[in-house]
Amino acid sequence: MNGIMFWPDGLIISLYLLGTMTAGLMVRRYVGRVEDFLVAGREMNLYLGIASLAATEFGIVTCMYTAQNGYEKGFAGAIPGILQCLAMLVVGLSGFCIKPLRDSGALTIPEIFEKKFGPRIRWAAGVVVVLGGLLNMGVFLRTGGEFLVTIADIDRGYLEEMMTAMLIGVALYTILGGMLSVLVTDFLQFLVMSGGLLAVTILILRTIGWNALVGAVEQHHGPGGFNPLVNDSMGWSYVIFNLLLNTAAVLTWQTVVSRVLSAKDSGTARRIYVGTSFFFVARFLIPGIWGIAALAYLAPDVVGDDTLLAMPKMLALIVPPGLMGLLIAAMLAADMSTDSSYMLTWGSVIYNDILAPFRKTKWSEKRGLLVNRMIVALIGVFLLFYGLWYEIEGDLWTYLGITGTIYLSSLSVLLIACCYWPRANSWGAAGAIIFGATLPVATLVLQKVGPYTQWFKDHDRHCGIATYVIVALAMIVGSLLKSAIDDSSNGKGVR
Repeated sequence: MNGIMFWPDGLIISLYLLGTMTAGLMVRRYVGRVEDFLVAGREMNLYLGIASLAATEFGIVTCMYTAQNGYEKGFAGAIPGILQCLAMLVVGLSGFCIKPLRDSGALTIPEIFEKKFGPRIRWAAGVVVVLGGLLNMGVFLRTGGEFLVTIADIDRGYLEEMMTAMLIGVALYTILGGMLSVLVTDFLQFLVMSGGLLAVTILILRTIGWNALVGAVEQHHGPGGFNPLVNDSMGWSYVIFNLLLNTAAVLTWQTVVSRVLSAKDSGTARRIYVGTSFFFVARFLIPGIWGIAALAYLAPDVVGDDTLLAMPKMLALIVPPGLMGLLIAAMLAADMSTDSSYMLTWGSVIYNDILAPFRKTKWSEKRGLLVNRMIVALIGVFLLFYGLWYEIEGDLWTYLGITGTIYLSSLSVLLIACCYWPRANSWGAAGAIIFGATLPVATLVLQKVGPYTQWFKDHDRHCGIATYVIVALAMIVGSLLKSAIDDSSNGKGVR
């Protein structure tokens, strides 16, 4: 393996880290209000929004699970990215849900629910957002560390120390600068990340060759490597689950929607979605090509049982000194932008929605900023400990999909009903939240304990589809039931 002992590699990485930390810390002087900290004063323009959203939604964990999809599923593994691109494009062009959401002036998604469903639903929505978000993000740290120690040929004994140091650095500028620091550093990280991804992809195509990639997919996966519907590990259930998951994510994944809420207006938010939509194809396709390259280049005994590490093992062998530094800087850029935005996002929901009942009077801006910064710090502590002990069952992408479904299933239904169904009410909302959180958590637990662990491992996508269907039914049945009871008791309906 090449490692990073060649001095230009270390120089590139050091300059990147120094530049990012400096830029992130410099903007702290402009954070005087909670709104500045959480949504950058709602002054984000189109191009900064596109760069920030693209950088946030591509981390090392993204690169790892999309490359694993490429290794295990071939080109068909890019189907989640294609579905998310289509969903984002349709939502951006139509303004579906995101226009009324931005026009509402809310700081977070749960906030918009209070007027329609009441403060208890807002609080419960905040709880499931944070639960799903933190369980989802909890695996980022170790996954990123596994990539870095593999590609740089670093002793695995240093993984915890290395990732702890990175997390502290990211937390520092996020705590001080909030969304302003996130946006500025995201822009820098987007430039470095894009350069590294393109350079390494060109190297792979020149070293291994496109024909070799296509041949490897044909040899190992047959027609299923190109068509997800005939792939033994995918099929209709995989496509349907990812269609539901990615549409819900476009509407309610808080790190994505935070760009909508930070935009100057709803028109800018819609254009950000349209402008970023194609990136989500590249987000799956480029690392997927890296995973396919590992399939073509590495012998099965080199890869071993953990296909998640196939891609970094391959890169460690073919990336030369000099370019290795750019690659590691690009991956650090990707990871730092993701971590900072995610920490701020879940922290904003804790502050704005979960703590809302405890703010009997309006807090001062100084106190609000202090509480927000403490919350971000505590999230960092949680990520540090959870990321070190939880072991994923199945492939990484499906784990992220199941944990995301804990709140995506319910909040997407709540948001659509809130915006477009006058008869929706608190009973339906409560039912959607309860079922949306219970079923995915039960799936994760039953993959670990009980007599049917293997069944739940093999059918996690079916459980995910069932969750979305049951949540929608819970909203409809609960709302109609409350309306019927109110009609019979009052002689008139209520919302």
